[in-house]
Amino acid sequence: MERRRIDDYEPGPVPSPRAVDKFGFVKQEQTGSPEGAIKSRSVIEFEREERRVRKWRKMIGVGGSDWKHYVRRRPQVVKRRVRKGIPDCLRGLVWQLISGSRDLLLMNPGVYEQLVIYETSASELDIIRDISRTFPSHVFFRQRHGPGQRSLYNVLKAYSVYDRDVGYVQGMGFLAGLLLLYMSEEDAFWLMVALLKGAVHAPMEGLYQVGLPLVQQYLFQFDHLVREHLPKLGEHFTKEMINPSMYASQWFITVFSYSFPFHLALRIWDVFLFEGVKIVFKVGLALLKYCHDDLVKLPFEKLIHALRNFPEHAMDPDTLLPMAYSIKVSRRLEELKHEYERKNEKSVQSVESNGKELQ
Repeated sequence: MERRRIDDYEPGPVPSPRAVDKFGFVKQEQTGSPEGAIKSRSVIEFEREERRVRKWRKMIGVGGSDWKHYVRRRPQVVKRRVRKGIPDCLRGLVWQLISGSRDLLLMNPGVYEQLVIYETSASELDIIRDISRTFPSHVFFRQRHGPGQRSLYNVLKAYSVYDRDVGYVQGMGFLAGLLLLYMSEEDAFWLMVALLKGAVHAPMEGLYQVGLPLVQQYLFQFDHLVREHLPKLGEHFTKEMINPSMYASQWFITVFSYSFPFHLALRIWDVFLFEGVKIVFKVGLALLKYCHDDLVKLPFEKLIHALRNFPEHAMDPDTLLPMAYSIKVSRRLEELKHEYERKNEKSVQSVESNGKELQ
């Protein structure tokens, strides 16, 4: 059968226009807030946002020219401002600066174009099949084979060629899709490279390699952290035979971009790109802590549903994130990583030993 590329498909009809939120997602329902309260709050929020934008522009300089100097000189100020949230109008540029992807782009001119235009990928059909499942309610990705879906295809195809050991895995679409809402194809591609190859923080490619080895490590670490920070809930999970693979895998694979409210996912991504994957553990623990008293009462089926569908009030970034920041995990994560590696080494040695005995 002849292989088809996304360029071979005609764009589908443009979806009928519907009301969207400020991020471009189709609104599910209209809220009935008093008009006066909305206007008053909007003016206050607008003025506050303007002040934040001015501070950030001064911090990063023209096109990011002052960023590295400012981070070296005042790292705690940068950390505090990132945790409060990067202004949306500057988010794409700042994400590239804090991830190291801007440097990768400048060091590799023309590489992305080469990967998209001249290379072929064994994953092309898989990517085309999955594209419509990525942020289907966002206006940029709604049109079948439209500009958004084509950009998403190009980025994922280019990465699958760039790193053939990883290739393409379905969860990668949410990373690429999120990035494309804030930057160009080429910028999004290099930010994916920075994340998966570890330009600043530990490489993420193990989340998508065969067997998902890094997912297994993170779930091992998270399971221990739950039992240590929330022992009563940990005991309830054991009683109901719940383990993190049943609810937390997507947290790590998509860094909360799959099913979390978009405004919360963005705030988490701000911190994730600056501080690393520990924020995923912290947010996960904070969510369980926030919902603790309800979760410990639930039987298996209701518990699984609750762990995959947290209530809206638990997803308020101004409540959840300060809780997450207060949880200290860095040292324990390192200890658990070494424990997991020792456990894996023993398992490998045991398998090899049994294999020799059978020969």
